[in-house]
Amino acid sequence: MSHETPAADRPLTTALAEAAATAGHAPSVHNTQPWRWRVLPDALELRVDRDRQLAATDPEGRLSTLSCGTALHHARLALAAEGWTAVVERLPDPAQPDLLARLTGLDRSGADPDAMRMVQCMQVRHTDRRPVSDEPVPTSAVGDIARAVSAEGIRLQILDGDQVMELAAAASHADTIEAEDPQVREELRYWTSRAGTGTGLPPEVLPEQQPQTTVPARDFGRVGELPVGPGHDKAAVYALLFDDEDEPDSWLRAGEALSAAWLTATRLGVSMVPLSGAVEVPGTRQILRQLLRGLGFPYLVLRLGIADPAHAGPPHTPRLPVQQVVDTAAVRDQRS
Repeated sequence: MSHETPAADRPLTTALAEAAATAGHAPSVHNTQPWRWRVLPDALELRVDRDRQLAATDPEGRLSTLSCGTALHHARLALAAEGWTAVVERLPDPAQPDLLARLTGLDRSGADPDAMRMVQCMQVRHTDRRPVSDEPVPTSAVGDIARAVSAEGIRLQILDGDQVMELAAAASHADTIEAEDPQVREELRYWTSRAGTGTGLPPEVLPEQQPQTTVPARDFGRVGELPVGPGHDKAAVYALLFDDEDEPDSWLRAGEALSAAWLTATRLGVSMVPLSGAVEVPGTRQILRQLLRGLGFPYLVLRLGIADPAHAGPPHTPRLPVQQVVDTAAVRDQRS
């Protein structure tokens, strides 16, 4: 990062505010960006913004909490890249369920080169919902992505051919159920018609037609402007992000693991797309749990592939202004 003042000489509050701002690059369900940061003299707090939770699609807050987890991981990396280590307190106050995390105990350390590379990946990461190419994903890359997930205390199950077919059936069933739910349809309309607001999914990031793939992508109820070629998902790798518990702490950690996996994939030139449809519907979520042989709870489906080189990558989705998601009132007079 380029600053007039060297990183080592800037106050902690500046580093915290910049980490919160950098976390704005994180992915979130329907680009809702359901996070709110508060900068304190010696800590950074993360809260979920319930106004940007999907009431119909995500009534229990799984996906909004998971989305906040991606932002938490981004902030952790941004601090590490600037030479700060932090203690992460997850769900630190039972009396404040919307307070998801507190970064505290900050101490100076050397700038982490790996974190610096990951921060660079944040700038280029995007979601490409189109079919991938016929080029297989290198086994070594899948292994690196799985290890990135494991480092965050979450597990990744790579699905075999038969399991992918079961996933496809579950995703199709979930899509049918949600297509028949007027509240879910209205929610999709709302978040795909948010031009100029800094949130939501604009037409230029949505495919111009529904891709013809084994595992169906979400039907957003409207076509976009992103050109779709004749590709398929035959060479894609499908995986389940999962672990032992189905509680807010696990959802938050799953978001951190998603961020770690996605940034690792970006660094390795692998396209990653999260698929949440089959997790949103209780019945199909249970089918995914059966794919795990009852060994854990599914948080998200991931599709890994090599993007079609014939197509330029889609544009980045818009982001909210920093002042709408980062509260610096408590330290405004302390920052340089």
